[in-house]
Amino acid sequence: MTETNPQSLFEVLGEEAGIRRLVDDFYAVMDAESFAAGIRALHPAVLDGSRDKFFWFLCGWSGGPDHYIERYGHPRLRARHLPFAIATPERDQWLACMQQALARQSWPDAVKEKLLESFFGTADWMRNQPG
Repeated sequence: MTETNPQSLFEVLGEEAGIRRLVDDFYAVMDAESFAAGIRALHPAVLDGSRDKFFWFLCGWSGGPDHYIERYGHPRLRARHLPFAIATPERDQWLACMQQALARQSWPDAVKEKLLESFFGTADWMRNQPG
């Protein structure tokens, strides 16, 4: 990245291939780790649709193609997650899965830290239950 040719976050993450790796690693952790049982239970038995939606969302969120918006309109993240009971334990499980998925990526630590910070803010905002 240079000042004359700054890269978007989408480019820094390796574009669609890099984002797909992150999403696949995230759901692999969620599916395999017992600590994530609560958050995993909020998802369908087969994760393919969840993987695609998260991938499509992150592409647009990071400055790439707006795949999610093209398919579903504005993400309205909180509204779309209101049917699911999300409290601090679910937030923390989601973040722990993401932290492990980020650790598997070859991106610079500073990029991973900024992503986790951003994901924390969003995950915390998604809480809709006390506790």
